[in-house]
This record gives sequence, C-alpha cells and structure tokens, in this order.
Amino acid sequence: MPQLQPTIAASADMELALRAKARDADAFRAIMRINNQKLYRIARSIIRNDSEAEDIVQETYVTAFAHLSSFRGEASLATWLSRIAINEALGRLRKRRRAASVISGESASNAHVIPFPLRASGDDPERTMAQRQILRLVEQATDTLPDVYRTVFVARVIEGLSMEETADLLGLKPQTVKTRLHRARALVRKQLDEQIGPIMLDAFPFAGRRCERLTTAVLKRLGF
Repeated sequence: MPQLQPTIAASADMELALRAKARDADAFRAIMRINNQKLYRIARSIIRNDSEAEDIVQETYVTAFAHLSSFRGEASLATWLSRIAINEALGRLRKRRRAASVISGESASNAHVIPFPLRASGDDPERTMAQRQILRLVEQATDTLPDVYRTVFVARVIEGLSMEETADLLGLKPQTVKTRLHRARALVRKQLDEQIGPIMLDAFPFAGRRCERLTTAVLKRLGF
C-alpha cells in the first residue's frame, strides 16, 4: 500500500477521529483494523504475553475513544494510540513486578520471571507449519531481548517504523534508537544464526479472526 503524504494522512486521521467522536461505528472499525496489529506488537514487546497484550489493545481503544477530543493531530493517530498502549503496558508491567517482588520476597529484578504461553494453532490457520516454526523462533528470540532493546527492535524491524518515528514514539534520541537497534539485531542474529530477514514482517500476526474478535469486543463495550 503506498504511503500517504503527511498532510493527506493527517487530514484522514482527523476525519476518522471526528467521525469516531460522533460515534460512527464504521470509523471505529476502520481505526481498529488499521491499528490492531501495530498496537498488539508494541504491547506484546513490553508485556511478552499474548492474551495480556490483546487485553491492553482493547483498553487502549476504550481509553482513546473516551478521550478523542484530546487528539489534536500533532502526531499521527497511530502514534497517539501507540503511546496510550505503551503507557497501559508499562503500567501493567510495573504492577506485575511489584507483585512478583512481594510474593517472592526478593527484588523485582531477581524475581521477575514471566511465562510466555504459545499461541494456539487455531488462531493462525493461514500459516503453514514450517512458517509457524520459523516465526516461533523469531518470537522467542525477540522475547529474550532485554527490555531496553526489545521495544526498539519490534518498532523498527517487525513493525517497520522509521528511525525518527521510533524515536518520537518511545521518547528517545534517534542515535539512542540506532545504538539499541544495532545491539538488538546482534542478539537476535546470534540466536537465529542469520535466520532473520523478510519473515520478520509476518512475526506476531494479529489478523483474521483475532483482529475481528477484538474489534467486535471493543464495539460491544462502546455500546454498538
């Protein structure tokens, strides 16, 4: 799909936001279908849990749709939504770490152990078994990255944001993004033995029934 010019994209974003503010169900659906995968990937890069990442995406939309009047168009609608998702994910991560620290009696850094459940095959019937195995390796390698590298890696390599977009989204300097990305790539490459490349664009899919299920759930919560 060709990239829209910035002014055209901003105008389209504002039009969708205004329609959604007027409770146009089609506008809600359009916003979610455009942004579901991006938000899911970003949330999962922080929380490293499939079902909780999906829940974060739902909460992101509910929060965003309740505060559409605050969207001024200074950033793209995707960036605005992504920042809400990041804040939601980081808030949950902080709560999880505090709970782990209390339960274990150790510091959060020592007690932080997160299970990474495998996704059921029924959620992604469009992928072949071979593709699924390769993508599983990619996802597992990404999950093992330290926090400071993982979100940058997901934004740049998997989601395909530019250096400037990633820096703006995460509140970092472009040089910091570049440095962290270089280190993240080296760590992933070490695990996958050069098995990264075009397949990255299909990692952490969020389409088909999963995308439709989340969109339907959010619309139901909004009273449609």
